[in-house]
Amino acid sequence: MATVSNRTKGIICILLSALCFSGMSSFINLSGDVPIAQKVFFRNLVAFVIAFVTLVKNKESFKPHKGCLKYHIIRSSAGLLGVFGNFYATTKMASTADAAILNKMSPFFTLIFSAIFLKEKVKPRQAVAIAIAFVGAMFVIKPTMSNVELFPSVCGFIGGVCAGGAYTCVRHMGNKGENGRFTVFFFSLFSCMITAPYLIFNFHPMSKEQWIYLIMVGICAAGGQFSITAAYTFAPSREISIYDYSNVIFTAVSGYFFLGGQIPDLWSFVGYFIICAMAVWMFIYNNKEHNLKKPN
Repeated sequence: MATVSNRTKGIICILLSALCFSGMSSFINLSGDVPIAQKVFFRNLVAFVIAFVTLVKNKESFKPHKGCLKYHIIRSSAGLLGVFGNFYATTKMASTADAAILNKMSPFFTLIFSAIFLKEKVKPRQAVAIAIAFVGAMFVIKPTMSNVELFPSVCGFIGGVCAGGAYTCVRHMGNKGENGRFTVFFFSLFSCMITAPYLIFNFHPMSKEQWIYLIMVGICAAGGQFSITAAYTFAPSREISIYDYSNVIFTAVSGYFFLGGQIPDLWSFVGYFIICAMAVWMFIYNNKEHNLKKPN
């Protein structure tokens, strides 16, 4: 029986993550008129429980790695803003795939923030890819006053920016030796604590179906988080990151079949093509750079 390589395992995990996050987007929409803060609470509650049980089962510490506490707070703050932006865009935009592609701007902003705060050099080709991807995002956002979805589009874009900042902190803490499972735990706990007061003072009554949908939001989010964490333990980002963009395809398909036949407009498809093309270009470029650095 053939042994499955770590790279293949990583690809499988990242595809599973993309599928989970697309399911999360669908259930966010299906939950209907529930306030965004309430949706965000349930999104993180399930991940918190799973992360807590995992840490206890593995007898791992509930303390942050030395020097990482402030980065956990920054990561959690940026990540929570990113989730709010993404959820608002997913709920208010006619196409969930539009919201998904705007969130996929996060890797480009991770490059920018890593250059600013971690002093990692951005090479000319990377800068060009970021600039062109930004143009692609404008095709999705369509920044004109006649666009009734302008505000949710901007929120989705800002969500991608915040996610990029959060991933930069995760990268920095990973370099310091922080436990990835604790990072998920801290973020989930932080998010639940911030959104819990809203539920206490302004809880929106839900139907049985809405309860089920929001629990599924949490299950899908937890599955996505843990799958993508596992993916990057099996293989480095340069080898598998491009497969994360399958999320946009999964989201578009589920939007069409389960959310009333959603079909993005032509300009959105142009934006998808530009952003994904830049992601593919960066994927190929990063792999070539790595191969050139390998000793003969």
